[in-house]
Amino acid sequence: MLSFKPLIDRRIQSLFPVVLYSILILGTARLVLDSLKSSQSHVFRLYGRPHGGRNRLPVIVLPEDRIAEDCNVFEGKWVWDNVSYPLYEEESCPYLVKQTTCQKNGRPDSFYKNWRWQPDGCNLPRFDPLKLLHMLRNKRMMFIGDSLQRGQFESMICLVQSVIPEGKKSLQRIPPMKIFKAEEFNATIEYYWAPFIVESISDHATNHTVHKRMVRLDSIANHGKHWQGVDILVFESYVWWMHKPLINATYGSPHHVQEYNVTLAYRLALETWANWLESNIKPLTQKVFFMSMSPTHLWSGNGNLEVMKTASMSHTQSKVHTGATGSNLEIMEILHDTLQKLKIDVTLLNITQLSEYRKDAHTSVYGRERASS
Repeated sequence: MLSFKPLIDRRIQSLFPVVLYSILILGTARLVLDSLKSSQSHVFRLYGRPHGGRNRLPVIVLPEDRIAEDCNVFEGKWVWDNVSYPLYEEESCPYLVKQTTCQKNGRPDSFYKNWRWQPDGCNLPRFDPLKLLHMLRNKRMMFIGDSLQRGQFESMICLVQSVIPEGKKSLQRIPPMKIFKAEEFNATIEYYWAPFIVESISDHATNHTVHKRMVRLDSIANHGKHWQGVDILVFESYVWWMHKPLINATYGSPHHVQEYNVTLAYRLALETWANWLESNIKPLTQKVFFMSMSPTHLWSGNGNLEVMKTASMSHTQSKVHTGATGSNLEIMEILHDTLQKLKIDVTLLNITQLSEYRKDAHTSVYGRERASS
């Protein structure tokens, strides 16, 4: 598998003194923590000014919350933890769509919820929803992409909503967006449907075609106007590109549709995205992340249900690779090349390998309600 280590190290040790710790767990808690940024001491950061003009209280970063800057948080193993995990239960969060409520849809086992990601070179601090909300005070965080990003968005708000009193939180649907607001923090966590990042005929959030796809490889302005000024942008785009080896697209003339090899189309789309970033992002006030591909975990044969049963991890396993597919190395190289050429800093969330280990955590046949047998 292509190694992203030099890129990850460079991005984590970016021009800001940043400590990034991010875990995106398939099927359960998928979270992206805001970068913990300090001034000189690596102890705290002041997050903006309230309307009264006085400095806000600092968000304290305790010693146990710090991660060495040379630690690659994306290399590690899954360890069994039925004491502190799961971080939230499905039934406790009213914001999950039915495609992600596996247990409500009939999944009989729950072991998939009790695995914790353990990096090889450091320990991740336990997720603190109140601390994250303080970090997001007067800020906007937006997840951009397909239904996988919607899962990240939903898990993020499920992780924080329990500490927000009733009446002080809301979820608004304004297609192609969903906006969760924590009123007391004047903070929003948002989701924007853009499966190809660039514009396409599939951009309607609910009324879009799956099998017929046409992408406008050099058009992004209609999306970009919704991204401008957002403090934290988390992009993702992969699965929708992989339907077939060829894809209908336009480039240059909006009326000239032709077939493109998917990898070439993906490269052109990322170039359009990169140009938008360089023209619109203010590096001193905005942070940009890109989440690497999540394996599709396609498996052959006639027994998806049986595979789900046999793929569950035992309590003694720390790593599992059960022949998951869907990780396209050429796509990974295109992403690597695009990020290397960017003139602004983008942090890669390299979740591909840690996700490959977790075939058991894919929604699979439990993405819809199953009749009881």
